Amino acid sequence: MNDSLKTTPLNEWHRNAGANMADFGGFDMPLWYDTGVKNEHLAVLRSAGIFDTSHMACISVQGADSLELINYCFTRDISGLAAGRCVYGAFLDTKGHCIDDAIVYRFSEHRFMICVNAGMGGAIATHLEDNLDGRDAALKDMSGLLAKVDVQGKNAARILAGLLKDPDTVFDRVPYFSFKGDIDPDQGDPIFLADGTPILLSRSGYTGEFGFEIFISPDAVVKLWNDLLEVGKPFDLTPCGLGARDSLRAGSCLPLSHQDIGQFPFVNHPWDFALPYTEDKSGFTKDFLGASALVSAEDAAYTYAFAGDSLRKVNAGDDTQVLDESGNPIGKVLTCATDMGISWVDDNIVSINTPDLPCDLKIKGIACGFVMVSKALTPGTRLTLKEGKRSIGVRLVTDIRPNRTARLALKNFI
Repeated sequence: MNDSLKTTPLNEWHRNAGANMADFGGFDMPLWYDTGVKNEHLAVLRSAGIFDTSHMACISVQGADSLELINYCFTRDISGLAAGRCVYGAFLDTKGHCIDDAIVYRFSEHRFMICVNAGMGGAIATHLEDNLDGRDAALKDMSGLLAKVDVQGKNAARILAGLLKDPDTVFDRVPYFSFKGDIDPDQGDPIFLADGTPILLSRSGYTGEFGFEIFISPDAVVKLWNDLLEVGKPFDLTPCGLGARDSLRAGSCLPLSHQDIGQFPFVNHPWDFALPYTEDKSGFTKDFLGASALVSAEDAAYTYAFAGDSLRKVNAGDDTQVLDESGNPIGKVLTCATDMGISWVDDNIVSINTPDLPCDLKIKGIACGFVMVSKALTPGTRLTLKEGKRSIGVRLVTDIRPNRTARLALKNFI
């Protein structure tokens, strides 16, 4: 292992389990285990998978002007965000470029937490500090002070019920993008594991499937991980690495920061919900840092989701060209992964979770991801992704994996 890499508290477990490890955001992280990316991906769609996400960073923001500060720096309007709810958005610079995407959690009127990507805690904390402008807000980069584990898949609640102190109360009214508990039990309304350990439990994730993210003290996360695997045995709970995390998020049409969004204008992409557009999309409903640059970004490129004709894929990056229907190069591939839980049937994508599938249908997987091109295109447009002598046919789509479970009511999973 590279000694300069950071590690999560679960690093020894990953290595003892034979994980294939690699540098991700400056952390030594598991890409996959002996089960392989395909089986880890399918485990989440069929039952549940468990992910170590302790490499992600959190920032505490509290004070009389904390809402005003975040609302100016964050793309989403959080003025109406209720306590116990969280929301996805992005932090932009003055050019309208994405510094990082994030989830903002609201604990109370003047207290928030921001969860950002690996290694970005300091950068986003500094960004907020640079825009304080006399506002009353105390910032604390909590990198390394919290650990996080994600349990994703239709059996996530059933598995967690075996470890929670009062699961009936915890699971009472937990809609998508809500949370219970606190990172500081002395300030908030804590929830506990059966052994008395306080946690923050968020009904969110990065897979498109039903599940939870669990924030916990770093010194308690190894026990939590092992306890989850033990109570999860009847449900075939499967440890999953970043490979399956990537293929699941791609199939769910979710972006990867610094790859699908980054140093280019945060517009003309599939994630319009992350911007406070007016109803006619002629402007924004609030002022925020980078807004004026986005309004004037007339020459910004276009990002689209695509689905391939088969599971064959190409590498992302500048070496892979995007060719239009006439064979002209018009852009590059941002992400290309294979969602092993989907297939084409009669010109429609189906998932292993699609109801009433033909009994003889074999789900083989489809390449999917995002391309950035120089001109506006329409859904259904056929493109070719060409990497050297290798090329694959794809078509632009508005969504990829159907019948995702993330937004379904919790009553479906208890």
